[in-house]
Amino acid sequence: MNNSNASPARTKKIVSALFPTVPRDFSCRRGARTALRTVHIFTAGTLLAGYIFGQPSAALEPWLLGTVLSGLLLLATDLHASLGVLFEVRGLAVLVKLVLMALVPIFWEARVSLLIAALVIGAVASHMPGEYRHKVLLFRDHIVPDQRRG
Repeated sequence: MNNSNASPARTKKIVSALFPTVPRDFSCRRGARTALRTVHIFTAGTLLAGYIFGQPSAALEPWLLGTVLSGLLLLATDLHASLGVLFEVRGLAVLVKLVLMALVPIFWEARVSLLIAALVIGAVASHMPGEYRHKVLLFRDHIVPDQRRG
C-alpha cells in the first residue's frame, strides 16, 4: 500500500480544519460575544480597581476568576472560528495580555502596572480599525482573517 499521497492529504485536511477559509460560526455568536465582553470588561475593571485601592487579594479572587473565565471563553469563540486569529494583531494582543497576567504572581509589586498595561493593550486592540485589528502578521499566504464584527 502506498501512503505517499495519504500524508499530504491528511495534513491538508488538518490545516483546513484548523484554519478554514470561511470562519466557523455558531448560533447567537454575536450576542454571546457581546455578553462575554461585557462580563470581561466589568470583572477586569473591578479587579484592577480593587488592586489600585488596596483591597485584600482574597476579596478580589472572584473578580480574577471572572476575568480569566470570560477572557478564555472569548478566546475560545475566536479559536472556534479559526486558529488564524492567533496570527492576527488582535490575537497577538490577547497572547501578550496572557503573558502580562502570568507575570502578576511573579512580579507582585508591579501587579497594578501589569494589569494597566493589559487593559490598555486590550482597549487599543479592540478599538483600532478592523483593517489593522484583523491584519494577519504571520503566514499571510495561508491564513484568511476573520473580518466579522462582534
